[in-house]
Amino acid sequence: MNLDLLNPVIQDFINQNISVPVTQLALQKNPFPNQDWPTILNQIAAKTKAKRKLPTWFNTENIVYPGKINIEQTSSEVTANYKASLISGNQLIDLTGGFGIDDYYFSKKFNQVIHCEINDELSEIVSHNFKQLAVQNISCYQNDSAAILKSLDLHFDWIYIDPSRRSDVKGKVFMLKDCLPNVTELLDFYFLYSNHILIKTAPILDISAGLSELKNVKTIHIVAVDNEVKELLWELSKDFTAKIEIKTIDINKNRTAKFEFYLNEKNVNSQLGLPQKYLYEPNNAIMKSGGFNAIGNAFSLKKLHQHSHLYTSDDIITFPGRVFEIQQQFIYAKNDMKIHLEKKQYNITTRNFPETVENIRKKWKIKDGGNQYCFLTTDTNNNKIVLICTKIQS
Repeated sequence: MNLDLLNPVIQDFINQNISVPVTQLALQKNPFPNQDWPTILNQIAAKTKAKRKLPTWFNTENIVYPGKINIEQTSSEVTANYKASLISGNQLIDLTGGFGIDDYYFSKKFNQVIHCEINDELSEIVSHNFKQLAVQNISCYQNDSAAILKSLDLHFDWIYIDPSRRSDVKGKVFMLKDCLPNVTELLDFYFLYSNHILIKTAPILDISAGLSELKNVKTIHIVAVDNEVKELLWELSKDFTAKIEIKTIDINKNRTAKFEFYLNEKNVNSQLGLPQKYLYEPNNAIMKSGGFNAIGNAFSLKKLHQHSHLYTSDDIITFPGRVFEIQQQFIYAKNDMKIHLEKKQYNITTRNFPETVENIRKKWKIKDGGNQYCFLTTDTNNNKIVLICTKIQS
């Protein structure tokens, strides 16, 4: 770790240039000729990103930041806090410690946390930062995590793993077998040291693909922030073979929306029906879960079509997603489109519809934005329909 970065003059320069584009700064003469200019620029870029993603680190003095990839791949404080709310105990070992955001929050729920990191410099940075953050119950180990597990020879309450989704051969990957460490090959080894494992994977990983690679999955958490799915969390319990629970959560400033169901409920049929007074669109965490039938049945809603994933009712309810009041509805036809939508401004969404949003906008000269919403979809009678709505819940 470069201790010269902690020089008050350099720290002041970094703080003075937060949010200044690095491409702009790179054209300037290095004001610290004895220091590596790209290293200082990296600190500025990383701290700028941390302002929103890692406010605790951003607001703490003398924090040192790692390279760009480490900052991009690290959990946000919001998602790290959610993970820590799921588990607790005496000891946890994090086999892929990285920048240590998750461990900071785990340390609030466990008496001792062990941070494993194969990159020596990153491990030193994290150890330094934990001291700045006044965290005293995290121990940092520099080595391959499997070697650390063998040398410690302890039984942990939980093992946490966030496999690296970068491959020297394949570049950016998301299948577990392509990540490092290869969790699919090491599961039996990990279960020698804990009965409980929590694995974080890329949001792009298909749930069925993850289930085909893992065993003893007890719960799958689909975590979204502001309706963007950020990560999948897989709770594994040794010898567990019962029903798998899926928990979706969408965290935003106004509210936290949760929806839970069991995997076998995905195959239960929904009650279908034509559009009524209100329209419901599930949030992206639920869409990722595939619980399209479970959500309709749980809230006693009718689904517009088996493949439309839009729901309706005559009575308004609080729903984990967007809620609209339907103002007008009509069959998708040239004359009606000319009357109601041509050369006007609408937010357009298509669900189970043969044309793209881009094509519809171009064809009917519809401007984007505004307070009006238009859904083009297929109803239970297989008619292509248009629903003009106003939004009443984000």
